[in-house]
Amino acid sequence: MKITSASATDAVPGQTRTDAPRKPPSSLAARAFAVQQAFTRLPGDVHALRTIAAAAGLDDATTHRILQTGVTDGVFEQVGRGRYRLGTGTARAGVQAMAHSPGSASTHGILEHLHRATGGLALLYVLSPFGGAKRLCTDYAIGDTDPADVGMTAEDVVSVSRSLRAGASGRVILAHLPRPIQDLVLAEEVPPTAGPGVIRDNDELAATFDGIRRLGFAVGRQECMPGWDSVAAPVLWHDAVMGSVLMLKPSPEMPADLRPLIYHTLKAAESISALTTNPPAAAR
Repeated sequence: MKITSASATDAVPGQTRTDAPRKPPSSLAARAFAVQQAFTRLPGDVHALRTIAAAAGLDDATTHRILQTGVTDGVFEQVGRGRYRLGTGTARAGVQAMAHSPGSASTHGILEHLHRATGGLALLYVLSPFGGAKRLCTDYAIGDTDPADVGMTAEDVVSVSRSLRAGASGRVILAHLPRPIQDLVLAEEVPPTAGPGVIRDNDELAATFDGIRRLGFAVGRQECMPGWDSVAAPVLWHDAVMGSVLMLKPSPEMPADLRPLIYHTLKAAESISALTTNPPAAAR
């Protein structure tokens, strides 16, 4: 594993991924999945039939038949004349899938190891789509540190800590989300209590995404809180982001050579990702 130190803006500008389908799907099942996936590539939540068909690479008639069948099964909902959105059937499937992600009994030991190896605070964030894309801290290993000593006030928990716009842990999640979700987050206001290093310019923030995906981590310099720097890496379920691991240290204690901290943060995120991809037998 080759690791190089990176700052918040060490990235190749621009997106390298394409949201267009590679080729028209051939089988009936592939066409149905293409229609469902079209919603993840389109901005907003309600779309016209022709827009969905174009995103799926299908003709209008085929798309209409698939949508109507999906409406019957709750996979899609028809909103007005010729307009559709994803339905509760899709949401139930997503909840069912995410419910089998590893719990704290499996992840806490990994965070404890990261805390001991780096001397920093180790936190696990998960992606929450309810009410817009947010992050929630579900577990942490901070030793004898009092959360209040690191600025973890109630205001931070409900503002800075949940926003994907503020902090390395938010940016590594944001970098792996579909473009329409990224656009929704970029349209949000920067939390007023964010640190002085938070990236406020949308173009500058988006320019870090490619580098995060390429390097596998992000470095934050006083982004969430004044006086605290961080390293974060994404927790992935195959190619879908589930959350992030954050290693947090006081700025004066951050070494010039970040490679050891990056290494341990990456290993922690990879270990939790492995639990997500290949859960223990008892959890299946």
